[in-house]
Parts: sequence; C-alpha cells; structure tokens
Amino acid sequence: MRQTRKAGRKAGCWGYHLIVDARDCDPVALRSKETIRKFSNELVKAIDMVAYGPPKIVMFGTGNKKGYTLVQLIETSCISAHFVEETNDIYLDVFSCKTFKASDAMAVFNKYFSPGRATKRFLTRKA
Repeated sequence: MRQTRKAGRKAGCWGYHLIVDARDCDPVALRSKETIRKFSNELVKAIDMVAYGPPKIVMFGTGNKKGYTLVQLIETSCISAHFVEETNDIYLDVFSCKTFKASDAMAVFNKYFSPGRATKRFLTRKA
C-alpha cells in the first residue's frame, strides 16, 4: 500500500511564524554587532528555545541595503533579521515548530531597539 504525504503529518499546524517590520528604531543599537548579539541571546531565552550554535551576524549590502543581518539557528527552526542603516528599519522573522508567545519576543525586541512603529504578524504555518 502506498503511503500518502499526509499520512505522516500530525493534525494541526507545523509551526509558528512571527514577522515584524519596524521603523524608526534606535540607530545606535541597530548598528552595534554586540547589541544584536545580546538581543539574539536574550530572545532565544525569552521564547524558551535552544540555540544551535552562536548567532551569525554579518554586515551586508551597500547604499540603502547596507546593514547587519542576523541568523540564529534554533533546534526548532531559526530567527533572522535585517537591520537597515539608511532608514533605521528592522525586519525580524522568528519561525519555530515549537510554540512561543509573540508578546515575549516583542518585549525583547522593544527593549533593545525601541521602534517608533512596528507592524507584526503572527502566522500559523501549515502546508
């Protein structure tokens, strides 16, 4: 008997995805590799995840695309963010197949980067 793709799936969702688009963030904080590292470490703890190695924080881009990019693998998926120096904007994604509270993630984000305005979406992911 042939097994279908759905047969191996659990009922419900696969994961949870927090997407944050933030503007007018603290310009000093988003230009600091050390602040971004501290943010990443505290965020992992606040949402009760387990980091898989240290965060990768690299300066990318030129012109209006220049800024640090953060990638933190977690045992249940990953955290990524791009920090745009020209506009002081931050784009954050937290994805995990383990549940977490968006409010806990936002509290850490707000503590470190003090956005003037942030739009967040919290999605339940299921293929």
